[in-house]
Amino acid sequence: MPDYAFFHKQFMPLSEAKIGILTHALHYGTACFEGIRGNWDSEQERFCIFRIQDHYKRMFDGCRILKINLPYSVDELCQLTKELLGKSGYQEDVYIRPLAYKSSEAVGVRLHNLEDDFLIVVTTLPPYLDIDNGVRCCTSSWRRVDDTMIPPRGKICGIYVNSALAKTEAQESGFDEAILLTQDGHVCEGSGENIFLVLGGKLITPPSSDNILMGITRDTVMKLAKNELGIDTIERQVDRSELYVAEECFFTGTAANIAPILEIDHRPIGTGEIGKMTAKLQKLFAEVILGRNPKYPDWYYLVSPKAAMA
Repeated sequence: MPDYAFFHKQFMPLSEAKIGILTHALHYGTACFEGIRGNWDSEQERFCIFRIQDHYKRMFDGCRILKINLPYSVDELCQLTKELLGKSGYQEDVYIRPLAYKSSEAVGVRLHNLEDDFLIVVTTLPPYLDIDNGVRCCTSSWRRVDDTMIPPRGKICGIYVNSALAKTEAQESGFDEAILLTQDGHVCEGSGENIFLVLGGKLITPPSSDNILMGITRDTVMKLAKNELGIDTIERQVDRSELYVAEECFFTGTAANIAPILEIDHRPIGTGEIGKMTAKLQKLFAEVILGRNPKYPDWYYLVSPKAAMA
């Protein structure tokens, strides 16, 4: 299957899309990205690119933080993504990775007086977490970077060293995923996911003020819980010990979807099995990411591979 990229303002074979070894973003993490799901619907023979406009709007936030000029509108970025997906020829779930970065081949720590560039690649992504059987987690010894250090609102590449340290620590210790705490010890998020818990029958998640990524899947789950189940989500600080006594816990994210958490720090969560609210939300989410719930037309960007290539 041919692989293509949108690079240097044109489509080209992925093998020809090269970045120089002095590129500023490579040395200093001066880039931001998005991860966008293209969910393949075999019945309709089409992709549902889920909430693509919201992903690109968030990317503009990261670009503003990093002083990157992104010379496209959201609609233009959606069209470029559609064309690239058509060229790539996939008929399976895909992971779309746009990246805006400081492209100057220059050494020196700064954001100003540097050139910017933008690229998109399409690839496949193996299951990130086990959404069917649940995951085992630990609280990480690494604390989440504060907004006054590297803002988490834009998916800034440099901040993901923090996540990589936590993820590897967890997996080398025999767990599936890490849960990071804030500088003052409150629950923040996973290495690449937002976190929810059910406590006293209420759905709770950390607030934006606790240095979380404002996740698009997180927002989707909150809306589904409200609209479909009649459950409001409480956004508030969460103590680490609240995780241990929760009835249910789960992660949300583009890569992770909705992943049940069955154990944290060697303590079973609830019954140690997938909770009822988690299972209901998983079912609802599985429908919307394929574009099958007519209540949410703004979430769906439907792409037929044949039409995309036309």
